[in-house]
Amino acid sequence: MESLVPVAFKAFVALHIAFGSVGLVAFWVPVIGRKGGVAHKRWGKVFTWTMLATGTAAIGISACTLIDPLATHPHLVGAGATWIRGIFGWMMQGLAILTINLAWYGWQTVRHKADRAPQREWRNLALQALLVAASVNCILQAWLADLPLMLGMPAIGLATVGTNLWFLYRAHPGPLDWLKEHLKALVGAGISVYTAFFAFGAVRTFPELALHPGLWAIPLVVGLSIIIHQRLAVARMPASRRPAHAADAPSRA
Repeated sequence: MESLVPVAFKAFVALHIAFGSVGLVAFWVPVIGRKGGVAHKRWGKVFTWTMLATGTAAIGISACTLIDPLATHPHLVGAGATWIRGIFGWMMQGLAILTINLAWYGWQTVRHKADRAPQREWRNLALQALLVAASVNCILQAWLADLPLMLGMPAIGLATVGTNLWFLYRAHPGPLDWLKEHLKALVGAGISVYTAFFAFGAVRTFPELALHPGLWAIPLVVGLSIIIHQRLAVARMPASRRPAHAADAPSRA
C-alpha cells in the first residue's frame, strides 16, 4: 500500500501542473479583456473549472504527503518529516481548499448575480465550513510544528469565509456588491494558484527561495492591485453601463 503513495503523488502532481498551467494563462483573459464579452465569459469558465480541478489535485498531493512525507519529497529529506507535513501537507491542503472555495463562490456570484438565495446552496455553504476547519487545523499544526509561516494561509482563509458570508447573508447589499465579490473571489483564486506556482513549484528548482516571503508577496501584491483597480472601476461605472439587474439587487435578496 505504501509503495503506491509516490505513484499516486506523481499522478496528482501531473494533473496539478496540467490544469494549473491552463489556469495561469486563462486568468489574464478576463482580467485584461473587455468585461462581459464572449471571450471574458468563455475564458472565465475555463479558469473556474481549471481552478476546481487544480485544487482537487492539490488535495490529492497533500494527502499523499501526509501519508508518506519522505517518499513523496525525497529531495527535502533533510528538512524532516514534520516540516514537510506542515508545509506540503497541511498548508497545501488549506490553500487547495481556499482555491476551490474562491473559484466556486466566484462562479456562483456571477451565475446568480443579485439573487443570493440560490447562492446559499449546500455546496457553497459547505465550502465555507470546510475552509474554516482547514484554517483552524492549519493554525493548530503550525503551533505543533513551530512553523509560523503556515499562519498566512489561515489568516486569508478565515478572512475569505468572513467576507463571503457577509455578502451571502447581509440584509441589504449594494446593487453591485455581487460584482465586487465576483472580482474578489476569482482574482483571489488567481493569487492562490500563482502563489503555488512561485512557492511550491520553485522548491525543486530553487529550494532556497521556495518559501521566501518575498516570493510569496509577488502574486499577493499583483492580485491585490488588480482587485483594488477593478473595484474602483466598478465604483466609477456610470449608471448607463451597469448591468440591468443591478438596480433590483436589494429587492431580490
